[in-house]
Amino acid sequence: MTSISDKEFMMITDFFKENYGVKIGREKKSLVVSRLAGILKDKGFSNFSELYNYVITDKTGQALITLVDKLTTNHTFFMRETDHFTYFKDVLLPWATTDNREKDLRIWSAGCSSGEEAYTLSMIISDYLDGKKLFWNNKILATDISTTVLNKAITGIYSNEQIEQLPKSWTLRYFKKVDKESYELIKEIRDEVIFRRFNLMEPIFPFKKRFHAIFCRNVMIYFDEAAKKSLIEQFYEFTEPGGYLFIGHSESISRDQSNYKYIMPAVYRK
Repeated sequence: MTSISDKEFMMITDFFKENYGVKIGREKKSLVVSRLAGILKDKGFSNFSELYNYVITDKTGQALITLVDKLTTNHTFFMRETDHFTYFKDVLLPWATTDNREKDLRIWSAGCSSGEEAYTLSMIISDYLDGKKLFWNNKILATDISTTVLNKAITGIYSNEQIEQLPKSWTLRYFKKVDKESYELIKEIRDEVIFRRFNLMEPIFPFKKRFHAIFCRNVMIYFDEAAKKSLIEQFYEFTEPGGYLFIGHSESISRDQSNYKYIMPAVYRK
C-alpha cells in the first residue's frame, strides 16, 4: 500500500477541515491511507499528492464527492439517544403545534447519515398528528455531506437487526417486508423526508424559514472550536423563537458559544 507523507497528510486534512469543518488528527493517518487507497488504485496515482491535485482541479465536483464519502464517519441507528425522541414527542410537538395557524411544522435533521433519525421523527409526528396529518405540512429536511449515505437513506430499506429496537407497532404500521433479511419504510413515511446534500460549513444557509427543531447529534465532535461556534451561531439564527437544538450526549455548548438556553443534557432552546 502506498504510504502518505506528513506533507501530503496535512494537505488533505487541512483541505477537508477548511471546507467541511472536520478535523482529522495525526493518529488517523493509517485510516486515511486505507480509505483513500482505492482511489489511488482506480485512478493509477502513484502518490497522495496526485490525488490531492486531482480533487482540487476536478471541475465536475465528482472527485470531491468521492473524497468526502471516503473520509466521513457515518454511524447511527434507530432510537439512538431515546430520551431526545421522548422529549420531542411529549414537549416539543405540543408546543410547536399549538396555535400554529400555518399548520407548518419545520424539522431539520442535520448530519442525517443513513436516515434513521429523520425517519424516526417522521413516525413520531405521524403518530402524534394521526388523523390531523393531512392538514399539516410536516416534511422533515434531512441533510448530509456524504452522497453514499444519502442514497442509502432515500431507499428506506433496513435490515431486520437495524429495526429490532423499534416499537413493534411501528414495524407493523410503517414497514413492509422486502425479504427474509430486510424491511422497507412505507411510501407515506419516506415521502415526508426530503434528503439533500448540504455542507454545514456553507457561509450562508439557504433556508427561507426557521425551524422548530434542529437535530445535529454527534456531528460537532469532529469539528474544531471555531467551526463549532460558527455552526451553532448559524443554527441559532435559523431556530424559531422557542425552538430547540438537539446535540449528541457526548457534546455540549458553553455559554460563551451561544445564546441558547440549556434545558436538559444535549437539549437547548432559543
